[in-house]
Amino acid sequence: MRAEFRLLGDVEVRAGDRIEGRTEGRAVEIGHARQRVVLVALLADAGRVVTVDQLVSRVWGEDAPQRARGTLHSYLSRLRNALAPVGTGASPLTRRSGGYVLDVDPLTVDLHRFRHLLACARERGTDDTRAASLLEEALGLWRGEEPFAGLDTPWLATLRDSLTHERRTAELDLTDARLRLGHHAALLTDLALRTTAHPLDERLAGQYVLALFRSGRRADALAHLQRVRRTLAEELGVDPSPELAALQQRILRADEAPTSGLESASGDVRVSTLRVDTVHVAHLSVSEPAAPAIRPAQLPATVPDFTGRAALAEDLTDRLTSGVPVIAVAGIGGVGKTTLALHVAHAAGEAFPDGQLYVDLHGGSAAPAAPEAVLGTFLRSLGVTESAVPDGVEERAALYRSLSAGRPLLVLLDNARDAAQVRPLLPGAGGTALVTSRAQMGDLTAAHHVDLDVMGPQEALALFTRVVGEPRVAGEPARAEEVVAACGYLPLAIRIAASRMAVRKNWTVSGLAARLADERRRLDELRVGDLQVTATFELGYGQLEAEQARAFRLLGVVDGPDISLAAAAALLGRDPYATEDVIESLVDVSLLESMTPGRYRFHDLVRLFARSRAERDEQSRTERDAAVERLLDFYLATVSTVFAIERPGERTVDHLMRAPCEGLTFQGRDSALAWLFEEADCVLAAVLQAAGTDRFRLAADLLFAAKDLGDSGAHSAQFERAAHAVRDAARDSGDASAEARALIMLSHVQFLSGRFDQSDRSAREALPLAEECDDTLARSYALHTRSLVGNVQGRFDLAEEYHLLAVEAFRADGNRPSEASAYCNLAHVHVAQGRTESAIDLARRGLRIYLDLGHRMRVANARNVLARALTQAGRFDEALEEFAVSLDLFRETQQQLWEGTTHARMAETLLAADRPLDAVHHAEQALTLRAVGGEWMRARTLTALGRGLHVLGEPERARDCWRDALRIFEERGAKETAEVSALLDGRESP
Repeated sequence: MRAEFRLLGDVEVRAGDRIEGRTEGRAVEIGHARQRVVLVALLADAGRVVTVDQLVSRVWGEDAPQRARGTLHSYLSRLRNALAPVGTGASPLTRRSGGYVLDVDPLTVDLHRFRHLLACARERGTDDTRAASLLEEALGLWRGEEPFAGLDTPWLATLRDSLTHERRTAELDLTDARLRLGHHAALLTDLALRTTAHPLDERLAGQYVLALFRSGRRADALAHLQRVRRTLAEELGVDPSPELAALQQRILRADEAPTSGLESASGDVRVSTLRVDTVHVAHLSVSEPAAPAIRPAQLPATVPDFTGRAALAEDLTDRLTSGVPVIAVAGIGGVGKTTLALHVAHAAGEAFPDGQLYVDLHGGSAAPAAPEAVLGTFLRSLGVTESAVPDGVEERAALYRSLSAGRPLLVLLDNARDAAQVRPLLPGAGGTALVTSRAQMGDLTAAHHVDLDVMGPQEALALFTRVVGEPRVAGEPARAEEVVAACGYLPLAIRIAASRMAVRKNWTVSGLAARLADERRRLDELRVGDLQVTATFELGYGQLEAEQARAFRLLGVVDGPDISLAAAAALLGRDPYATEDVIESLVDVSLLESMTPGRYRFHDLVRLFARSRAERDEQSRTERDAAVERLLDFYLATVSTVFAIERPGERTVDHLMRAPCEGLTFQGRDSALAWLFEEADCVLAAVLQAAGTDRFRLAADLLFAAKDLGDSGAHSAQFERAAHAVRDAARDSGDASAEARALIMLSHVQFLSGRFDQSDRSAREALPLAEECDDTLARSYALHTRSLVGNVQGRFDLAEEYHLLAVEAFRADGNRPSEASAYCNLAHVHVAQGRTESAIDLARRGLRIYLDLGHRMRVANARNVLARALTQAGRFDEALEEFAVSLDLFRETQQQLWEGTTHARMAETLLAADRPLDAVHHAEQALTLRAVGGEWMRARTLTALGRGLHVLGEPERARDCWRDALRIFEERGAKETAEVSALLDGRESP
C-alpha cells in the first residue's frame, strides 16, 4: 500500500494506490491538532532520528508542560498505531538511538518532494523547459496558501515562514524561466496581480517590467518603474536597487533583449542584497567580471601511518566525490574520527578544485567555536575583504552560501558540538561538508551518517605493529593481541600504548601487556606526552548536565557486559521514561553505545573512566552502594518471578529472600524465559558482584532462582564461577545457609557436566551445613543431588536411600514439583536395576504431578525417563513418542543440554528397535548439542553411535567412536569401561 503525507495545506495522510502521480485512497485518521503537530515534527525529518528534546521543542516551544515527555510518549504511541496500515507489516514510526524516526521515503512527503523538485530545477545544465516543468510540478503540490493549516507552534511558524518564502522564490524562478522561453505575454496578467500583492518586491517588479517591454508596452514598463521608485521612497525611504535602475536604462536605450537585471545573464556573478518587502535576501545579479577566486587549501596533514578502515575510507571517498552534500562521522573520543576524515578529505582532494576549508570547532571544550566567528574566517578565506564581511550569523551565513554555491568546495568541520553549531557552516548548493563529532547529529538533515566504531582486532594489531615495529611484535603475537584488547581496540589508546613502547627500547610486548592488565591502573598507563585517553573522555564528561553525569557514573559501577532499560531504571532509581531519555542522551554524545533497542553498554575504557569518576565525584560511597543494591533487588525479584512462572507450585521461591521491589511481569512462560536468557550474562555478573559485597546471601538466592541458566549448558561456565565465588564469600563470613545454597548450585552444575565425584563432594559438604541452620531448601536439594550421583555411579542402594529421603523432605515442605522430580529420578534407578514396571509406575506418578501443575520443562524430564523405561519394556513406538514430545518441550524452554540428552537416549532406543540409520542421526545430533553428564554422556553417545555405524557397515568409524569412548570411561573409572572394551575386543556383538 502506497502512503502519501501532505503538509503543504491541511495535514493529511493518504493510503492507497498511486494514480497519475498521486496517491488516492482513504484518509488515515491521525488525531487531534497537537498529535498532528507531532506528526509534522517527525515528517520534517522523514527517515531521520528526531530527538525527544527536539520533539518537545517543536510541539510546545518554551511553554512545554511539566509532563510534556509523558504526554509526548502517549501521542507517539497513538501515531504508531494509526500509521501501522501504511507500513510494511509494522508501523513506520519506531524508537531509535537518540529519539524517534518516521521511516518513510522523504519523497512521499510533499514538503520534501517540493524541495527535491526545486533542487532538480536549479541543477547546473538544466534547460529552461525542463526547469519550468519541474518548478510547475513543485508548486502544484501546494493545496492552499499556507502549510500546516490550522496548526500553530513557534517552530511551525518559523518553518511555515521559510516554506512560504521558498514558494515565492520558486514562483519567481519559474517566471524567470518562462520569460527566457518567450512566454512574456502569457505572464502579464499573473504578474500584474502579484506586483499588486507585493509592491516592494524588486525582483518581481523587474520581471513585470520586462514582460511589459517585451510585449511592446514600453511606456507601461517605464511607468511601472516610476511607481516602484515612488513606493520604495515612501515606504522604505530608499532608491531602487542598482539592478532595477540598470533595467530602466536598458529600456530607455531600447535594448532589443534586456534582462530583468535580477538574474545571471553572463555567468559572471557578484552578491547583492535585494529588498523583498521588508526581508533582505542574497541574490546573484549581473556585474562586471569578478576577480579570480581564491582557492583555500586549509586541510591539516593526514597521518602518514593511517591503518585499517580501508572499506569505509573508500566508501566515504566515493560519497564525497559523487556529490553527497553532508557526511557526519560520529563516535567516542579517541576512535579516530579526525584521522579518518582527514585521510578521506585528502584522498578526495582532486574532486574539489575550488579548495578545502577546515576548522576545529572545539565541540568538546567549555568554549566551542562560535559560528559567527568561523563564518568570518571562512569568508576572508574566500576572498571577502574585512570591511565587506557583514555582521551577524544570518548575514554571514547567507553570503557564505552564496559564495560557495555551485562551487566544488570541501568544508571539513572537525570536532563539532552539535547540529546547531554546524548548520550555519554548511556550504551552498554544490559544496560538500564533512563533519566529525562525538554527538550523533540525527537532526542534521540531508546528511549521510556514520557511527564510527572501534577497530577490529586485526586492524588494531596492524596499527600497533606499524608504530612499534614488526621485529618487536613478531616474537610475541599473542601478547600483542592482549595489548590491543586491553586498549579496547580504541585507536587513540593503541597509538599511545605503542608510542610508549616505541621510545622505550628495553620494553617488551609482554611487559606492556602486564602493565595494562591491571584495570585499576590501565587508564593511568594510557598516556604519553600531551596525549591521554582520560583527557579525551573528560572532555565529553565535562559537558554533561547533572542528571546525565549521575547516570554515567552509576552505570559505570555495574559489572555486567551491558544493561537493559528496565535494569538501568532500577539502578538509577528513576522511572523508565526518564531513564530512557537520560541514557539515550549519553548515546547521542557517544559516551554509551546502544547495539540493539533497549540495551546499552560502555566501551571498556569508558567503563573504567565512568567508574573512576563515580569514585571521585559521587558524594558518598553510600549512593553507589544503594544503586547496586537497587539493581540486585530488581534482578532477584524478576528472576524469582521467572522461576515461579516456569515451575508453578514449586516452593523454592518461598525460601528465597524477598526483594523490596516488584521486578518485571511477563505475559507468559515464553516471554519470561526469553528475558532470563537475554539477561543471563548480566544476572550472573550481578551474582559475582554481590558476592564481593555483604550481599552474598542475596547472591546465593539469585543463583538458586537462576538455575535454568546452569541447566541450559550455554551459561554453565559462568554459572559455576559465580557459585564458587558465592561459596567462598559465604564461607569466609561464616554464613552456613548461604554457603550450603551455593554448594548445592555448584553440585548441580558439576553433575550436569559429568564431574560426578566433585558433585557428590559438594552435596556432601552442603548437607551438614543445611541441617546446622535448619535450611529446608538446601537440605532437600542436597539429598536429591546425592541420589542422582549414586544412580549414575551405579551405587543403586545409596541412590534409592537418598531418593526416598528427598521425597520425604520435599513432601514435608509441600513442594510437589520437587517430589515429582524425586519420583522420576528414582525411576532412573529402577531402570538401571531392571525393575521395569516399577520404573514405569514411578515415572507416570511424577508425570501426573507435573501435568497437573503445568510444568513444561519438568513434563519433558518425566516423559524422558518414562521413555527409557518403555524402551526397557520393549515398547519402542511408545518410547519414541514420549521422546519426541520431550524433545519439543526442551527446545521451547531453551534447554540445549537436555535436548542433546534426549537425542542420545533416542539413539539407544532406536538401536534396540533395529533402526540403526535413525540411531546414528540422533547420536550425531547429541554430540553436536552436548548433553547432561558432560564427557560421561558423550562417551555413552559415542558407544551408541559406534554400534549404529557397525551395523551399517562402517566398522572403522565404529571402532574410532569406541576408542574415544573407552578413553573417557577409563579416565573416570566408569562402570561402562568393560562394555566398550568388549566391543573393541570383539567379545561383545554390536
